[in-house]
Amino acid sequence: MAEIPAGIYRPLFRGPTDLKEVPVKAFALDVLPVTNEDFLKFVRANPRWQRSSVKRLFADETYLKNWAGDLELGPDAPSNAPATFVSWFASKAYAQWLGKRLPTVAEWELAAAASSTRPDGASDPAFARKILDWYATPKSATNFVVGAGETNCWGVHDLHGLVWEWVADFNTAMVTGDARGDTGLDRQLFCGAGSQSARDPSDYAAFMRFGFRSSLKADYCVHNLGFRCAKDL
Repeated sequence: MAEIPAGIYRPLFRGPTDLKEVPVKAFALDVLPVTNEDFLKFVRANPRWQRSSVKRLFADETYLKNWAGDLELGPDAPSNAPATFVSWFASKAYAQWLGKRLPTVAEWELAAAASSTRPDGASDPAFARKILDWYATPKSATNFVVGAGETNCWGVHDLHGLVWEWVADFNTAMVTGDARGDTGLDRQLFCGAGSQSARDPSDYAAFMRFGFRSSLKADYCVHNLGFRCAKDL
């Protein structure tokens, strides 16, 4: 895991009484996304999360659909590719199994704001261009391995350019603050896969992220949606 220093998250959208800036404490973040091989170890140790056993309340019918079987990855799920077709519930359970947790949107965005050379890449046009180019190019997670992309300045791989990633809290584009203590499971969930805020209306990439995030629910399993874990320091 890499240590991400404390910083400030600026929400994409906020209500009239919401904070413009949300302080984020220093935390640890996995250097790499969770792979199929990693997730296979989890389902072996936790049979109730195997494809044929998982309850539909916690994952839709596409859960691990690219695997060859309950305990077999197969050609469509390379061991070193990011684990996808996993729900928020499954991702959270995996993190807890390791004594970790999913990052909050504020933590994920803070980490992903860093380019390869500086903590705040939002003011770097080349960095923003790379993100937009990724959004515009169709890709399949089966064609990519984790860790192949360049790291950001904190030493974290693949926050951009591989797959979108689940985060812990609900739709904090409209609700600021840390929702890890919120027990309501009937809200839409928030997914991280970008870094810049939308204070600038011309920030097209930020609005693309918001559109994707706001479409998700906890049981959804998506072909280009994976996750990584975080931990308190």
